Amino acid sequence: MMDKTAMVFVIDDELSVRKSLQRLLDAAHYKVELFKSASEFLSRSPHPGPSCVVVDVQMPGLNGIDFQKALVTRQREEQLVFITGHGNIPMCAKVMKAGAIDFLPKPFKCDELVDSVERALSRSAEQRCRIVEKNQARALLERLTPREFEVMELVAQGMLNKQIAGELGTAEKTVKCQRAQVMRKLEINSVAELMRLLQKAEVPSVIRPTTKV
Repeated sequence: MMDKTAMVFVIDDELSVRKSLQRLLDAAHYKVELFKSASEFLSRSPHPGPSCVVVDVQMPGLNGIDFQKALVTRQREEQLVFITGHGNIPMCAKVMKAGAIDFLPKPFKCDELVDSVERALSRSAEQRCRIVEKNQARALLERLTPREFEVMELVAQGMLNKQIAGELGTAEKTVKCQRAQVMRKLEINSVAELMRLLQKAEVPSVIRPTTKV
């Protein structure tokens, strides 16, 4: 089912192309906004929901390739579908390597564009979901004190309470209490849940279990 907050943006310097793409996307039941230049689009506030940008490669001012670079520099999340009448294989490879969804030479079939837009919006929605999960996981980790974070790291490495106590130079009983605090603050009940939380938070891969608990 299509996300009701999804938006498709079209950037092309030719009015006839913009209008043609709008008719096509309207018929496919997408919400659409049109822009005559990449600079005009960049002045717009980022869309809060899943988004896709259908952009021409060759345009006056900021072209499609430089527009893609600008989005990366600004850490924007829009997914790109390139259209062009002047493309080549090296150009296609370049934009796809940088994360574009598709590179469609003109003239393209209507269903090709619609399929590319749908894939772009799906990826955008998945990406936004991952970002929300990451922020939620990191917010939980920020509840921990520095010592609790140390304990959490050692638990994630698979250490037993006795081993953690030896590593930190403290009593096993203290570690047991700190470990319980970590689990409570992180709202989890097992090491497996801890590892999933760290994965969502994108904590550096150095924190991985080495032995079973």
